[in-house]
Amino acid sequence: MDIVELDPDRDAEALHAVLGDPDSCRYLPRPAQPHVHATRALLRHWHDGWEDTDWAIRVDGITVGRIGLFSRRDGVWEAACLVVPAARGQRLAARTLPQAIDYVFAAKGAHRVEADIDPDNTASLRVFESLGFRREGRLRHVWKTHIGLRDSVVYGLLRDDPRPWVGSPARDRAPVDLG
Repeated sequence: MDIVELDPDRDAEALHAVLGDPDSCRYLPRPAQPHVHATRALLRHWHDGWEDTDWAIRVDGITVGRIGLFSRRDGVWEAACLVVPAARGQRLAARTLPQAIDYVFAAKGAHRVEADIDPDNTASLRVFESLGFRREGRLRHVWKTHIGLRDSVVYGLLRDDPRPWVGSPARDRAPVDLG
């Protein structure tokens, strides 16, 4: 397993399994994409300007997810991840996000990484909690989405906070190529 720079053309078909799935898109701001071309356009939109912090999660050369980190303001970054339904349950996000987070702390000068999560998205809440992110608050009706007004739970990890993956057994760390 590794993470490599996302390529919207290469990865669109694989990621359409998640971005074209209504259940998987329930907690996203927009509904499922109707076809692969729309998924490709969305990935291009997300990728544009963030090429070095937008990655595909790949297992045996097959794209099974996406990790994206983007700067919200000076030194503050937001993390997002998606995993295709067929690859869930393998802790892929929790195993690959640490390297991406370490990268923005080290290479991008981040002092904080945030996660903005729908309170009903228990899988994402668990991932970020397992990585040492602290729950900082709940914002009521902050997002207008395709399923209506939604609350958001904000999690944060500061550069100096403990990171559970540091010193963790090798079996829990994914080899990553951020080049």
